[in-house]
Amino acid sequence: MRPAESVSWRRFAALPLGAASALAFAPFEYFPVLWLTLGGLYALLGPAADGGLVRQGAITAGLFGLGGFLAGVSWIFVSLSTFGGMPAPGAAFATFVFCAGMALYPALAGALFARLAPPAGARRALVFAALWTLAEWLRGWFLTGFPWLAVGYSQTPPSPLAGFAPIAGVYGVSFLTVLTGAFLAEAAFGGCRRNRLPMAAVPAVLLLAGVALSGHGWTTPQGETLRVALLQGNIAQDMKWRPEELEESLLAYYYLMRDNPARLTVLPEAALPMFLSDVPAEYLGAMGQLAARQDGDLIFGVVTGDWSRYANSAVSLGASGTQRYDKSHLVPFGEFTPPGFAWFMEMVNIPMSSFTPGEEKQTPFSAGGQKIAVNICYEDAFGAEIVRALPEATLLLNLSNMAWFGDSLAPAQHLQIARMRALETGRMMLRATNTGMTAIIGADGAIRAALPPFTRAALTGEVTAHAGSTPFARWGNTPAVAASLLPLLAFARRRKTPS
Repeated sequence: MRPAESVSWRRFAALPLGAASALAFAPFEYFPVLWLTLGGLYALLGPAADGGLVRQGAITAGLFGLGGFLAGVSWIFVSLSTFGGMPAPGAAFATFVFCAGMALYPALAGALFARLAPPAGARRALVFAALWTLAEWLRGWFLTGFPWLAVGYSQTPPSPLAGFAPIAGVYGVSFLTVLTGAFLAEAAFGGCRRNRLPMAAVPAVLLLAGVALSGHGWTTPQGETLRVALLQGNIAQDMKWRPEELEESLLAYYYLMRDNPARLTVLPEAALPMFLSDVPAEYLGAMGQLAARQDGDLIFGVVTGDWSRYANSAVSLGASGTQRYDKSHLVPFGEFTPPGFAWFMEMVNIPMSSFTPGEEKQTPFSAGGQKIAVNICYEDAFGAEIVRALPEATLLLNLSNMAWFGDSLAPAQHLQIARMRALETGRMMLRATNTGMTAIIGADGAIRAALPPFTRAALTGEVTAHAGSTPFARWGNTPAVAASLLPLLAFARRRKTPS
């Protein structure tokens, strides 16, 4: 095969290989798929690394990333078109542009791999895992960050690699996931036959170590169990903000709370579709009385402030008094307009898209006799921010409105992200959502209970507070970043062959 034909074939193969990677994430959760697809990408990048072909490495890895994002975050189209009011062609183009932008991160990793990779073997596999992980970490904070589909999220239980999450977090799990795929590729396609068995042994050791770590309790339960009720109102997004539907929304949550008494009751993000100052006082009084039946508390999502300055907030009522949390990590385009994109916002219909962010560090709520770290929607995608409330907080609570994404992959993927946060922190995670996935997640990342999506119901259950700190809660992403930098410092060498 001539070189040009080889390059063309590899570029063609990378795109569907990346698209297949979406099967590793929720709702499919075929977690070994990523070991194979990333191993396949590693093999496809081999000739580029051997020849120092930076451009070929960037295109191959970029197409892999493009396929993965187009398949995995197709829900962006749903949000823009179905609920944002953007014409379908424009929404499709915007989704493609966004996915292409996200694909620049794996493209960067592929380019650097082609430039810096040592000869085939363990060192090359380590450099590949390191570069991929650093690119994901960069994507997780640059320009406010978009950590969705970091490969570590695919390895929630029952994946053996989930055992490493309390130590090194999602990016540490990403590193080990990529490393597993790279070593499998070395075992399958490596040039030296006598090295194939040792290469295959490395993934086996990693998986066994993960299983052993999964049995370790990094935090300890404390106190009595707490009865909770998580209310899922199932208010359609296109009806939510209509004035004529307001009474139904308010009554839906009142009746759900009345019929499901608990010491801690939680309503989802923006459950009351108005400013807090506009909520009828008698309604708040009635909800407060329901909370007081159990000497308990109510936490609900609502917009606070006025049209000159407003925040996406969680507010509490009940035995512990009134408290407030303002969302600090806002969603670009959904909650604030990035500079230079006012023209884009004119094309979509998103109510209240100029929120004011809250403080980065806010005091956990005292409710139901516990300290609760509240976060709203997209915020739980940022593990290093969630741990700011630890070790003081004994429970994690996420309020979300996933109605923006309809019956797409987004709700299940968001639930999987929340499971990773529970693993990282050693805390139970409660999720109250408008349309799904409302769930109670154990400190081990397992789903203890969940409501079917698009149903109006209350999820009730007993939860346990946890004390103590995991290694990730103490050190955040530092171990994962350091582990990724070390192979580069130890093994990387500059290529002399021009690209």
